[in-house]
Amino acid sequence: MSSSSVPAAAVATSTRLILVHGTGHGGWCWYKVATLLRAAGHRVDAPDLAACGADARRLSDAPTFEDYTRPLLDALRGLPDGERAVLVGHSFGGMSIALAAEEFPDKVAAAVFLTAFMPDCASPRTRVIETVPVSDWMDTVVDGGHAPPSVFLGPEFVRRKLYQLSPEEDYTLCQSLARVSSYYVADQQQRPPFSAARYGAVSKVYVVAKRDLAMVEEYQRQMIAGIPVAEVREMADADHMAMLSAPEELAGTSPTSPTPTLNRLRGLFTNLYIECLFSVVGLCTYTRTNEIIY
Repeated sequence: MSSSSVPAAAVATSTRLILVHGTGHGGWCWYKVATLLRAAGHRVDAPDLAACGADARRLSDAPTFEDYTRPLLDALRGLPDGERAVLVGHSFGGMSIALAAEEFPDKVAAAVFLTAFMPDCASPRTRVIETVPVSDWMDTVVDGGHAPPSVFLGPEFVRRKLYQLSPEEDYTLCQSLARVSSYYVADQQQRPPFSAARYGAVSKVYVVAKRDLAMVEEYQRQMIAGIPVAEVREMADADHMAMLSAPEELAGTSPTSPTPTLNRLRGLFTNLYIECLFSVVGLCTYTRTNEIIY
């Protein structure tokens, strides 16, 4: 559904949302939830961050975390005067929406962390990355000598730790579209903690995926305890890829859930409701070999 086909009244009451993907993924991973929310009339963006998804750059073209997050920062910078967006960050995307809130706090209506890294304002930015309790990265490939240091999430790690409840076809899709990425730890270590006056002042929501085997529930709640959060919601049967394993619940369209996860956030923010979550950028045509391409 194009924006021109959405009734004017729906556009007037819709929410602008910007959905941010995690490591090695792209805007494509939101195709299920995105489709549901576009039908609801929301104004949405799902940018591919630098060297991700359909973005033509290689990882070496994005040497810093700010370079990597640039598509999100540019999207916020381009909002009309007075307009704000709800940012939804998944997994490593939590770091990107934190940076965006630090840079443009007046343009962020709320930051929603979906089983995501959520830094506090007292610790080094990378603390939440460095202390995540993943005991076995299995077949994940890490290259510390690359600039920036790279990571490629291994197929078995993805299947067993991230997609264990997601449909097999979505795992197959991931294996076709996944790209090498970086956590930019060394680069982010050079920056001061996020400030209480900027990032810290933005309203935050955390959505806990209780069956996440990578970023386990206990760790998600440790991050929640580290910084004021306006609302915490739970998804009981979602794995790490909550948008694929429980899309109807996340989008607020599940017939079996009278108060879907994000529908329950309605009215939480002044002059803002989060009725659903996001919309689709659409599945693009990608070309990829089995080699790790930087």
